[in-house]
Amino acid sequence: MFDSSLPRRTVLRAMTAAGAVAAGSGACADPAGTPAAPTAGRRLGAEWESHTRTYLSWPASKSIWAEDLPAVREEIAGLAKAIAGFEPVVLLARPEHAGSAQRACGDTVEVVPIPVDDLWARDTVPVFVEEAGKVAGVDFNFNGWGGKQKPHDKDNAVARSVLGEYGLARSGTWITAEGGSFETDGAGTLMVTESSLVNDNRNKGRSRQEIEDELKKVLGVRKVIWFAGVRGEDITDAHVDCLARFTAPGVVLMDKAAPGSPPDSWSRAADQARSVLASTADADGRPFTVIDLVQPDPEKVEGYGEDSVISYANFYVANKSVFVPEFGDATADERARRVLGERLPGREIVPVKISAIASGGGGIHCATHDQPGQPS
Repeated sequence: MFDSSLPRRTVLRAMTAAGAVAAGSGACADPAGTPAAPTAGRRLGAEWESHTRTYLSWPASKSIWAEDLPAVREEIAGLAKAIAGFEPVVLLARPEHAGSAQRACGDTVEVVPIPVDDLWARDTVPVFVEEAGKVAGVDFNFNGWGGKQKPHDKDNAVARSVLGEYGLARSGTWITAEGGSFETDGAGTLMVTESSLVNDNRNKGRSRQEIEDELKKVLGVRKVIWFAGVRGEDITDAHVDCLARFTAPGVVLMDKAAPGSPPDSWSRAADQARSVLASTADADGRPFTVIDLVQPDPEKVEGYGEDSVISYANFYVANKSVFVPEFGDATADERARRVLGERLPGREIVPVKISAIASGGGGIHCATHDQPGQPS
C-alpha cells in the first residue's frame, strides 16, 4: 500500500486539531482598493488554447510510493501515451530511469533526462506566460508544498532545468507556490485559494494583498478571485485545480460532493467558492455561470482510499481533447464526460483510469503541465 505517512493529500489531523482554519463563508471577499497593474504585455493563457507540448514526470521516489510505485508508473505511461495521440509529450525522468521510462511509454513520447522525485509535473514545471511573442516560465520556488513532504530536492530544480533544456527565459518571483494553485480563463482572471498561498509554510509574513499584487505582476492577470480553501487537511492546502476550473471566460465547473455525502471541509469550501463567484464578476465584468461536476459515489470508486482524490474537476485539456478521470461509478463517470463535452465542444473526451495516481492525492491535471504555443 501507499506509504500513509507521506501521501500528497493526507489528513493532517494534528494540524487541524491545533487550529488550522477551514473554509468560512465570506472570508475571501474581494478587497477594496485599486487593483495593481499587470506586467505590460505579459499574459497567462487558458489551458484550452494551443499547446506546444505537455510535460509529465516519471515518479522515482520509493520512499513516497513504496510498493505502489510500479502501478503508478504504469498509469503515468498510459496517460503519456494517450495524450501523445493529440500533441507532443515530454516525460521528465532521472537519467538512470530514462531507458525504462522510454520502454514503458514507447516511441510516441519523448523522454528527457531531467532529475525528478515525483510525478506532479503541474506543481514543479514552471508556469508558462507569453510576452512579446515569446514564451517564458515563472519559477514559483517549489518547496514540497510547504515542506510537508520530503525529499524533493530534485523537484525543487525542475523549473530551472526545463527552462534551460528548452532555452526559455526564467521569470523569478518571491512567491512560493505550485502550478496547481492557479486557474485562469486566459482573459485576465485568476482563481486561487487563500489556504495554499497566504500561508506561512510558503509565504510567511506576506499579506494577501502583497501576494495578489505580485501575481498580477508576474502572471499578467488583472483580477484575482480568492476562495478560502482548506488549510492543513491535504498536502497542497487545497489547490484550486481540484475545486474550480474555467471552461470559458465567465464559466466555471465546480466540484460537488456525491449526493448523500455528509458535509465536510471540502464541501464547505466548494459552497464558499460558489458564494464568492455569485457576488463578483471577472476581469471584464462578466458574471459567472457555475456548473456542478458531481463526484462519484466513493463506494463505487475502484481502489478508493482515505487519501484518494475523486474530483472530476482535475481534468486536463489538451489539443483537440479533454482527459477526464474514470473512477468506476458508471453513472457519475458518464455524467462528467457529458458535462465536459458540452462545455468544451469539438474535443474528444478521453476517459483515463487513475486509481493509483488518485490514491496519492492527485489526478490527471496534477500530473500534467501544458506549454503554450503551436505543436512542433
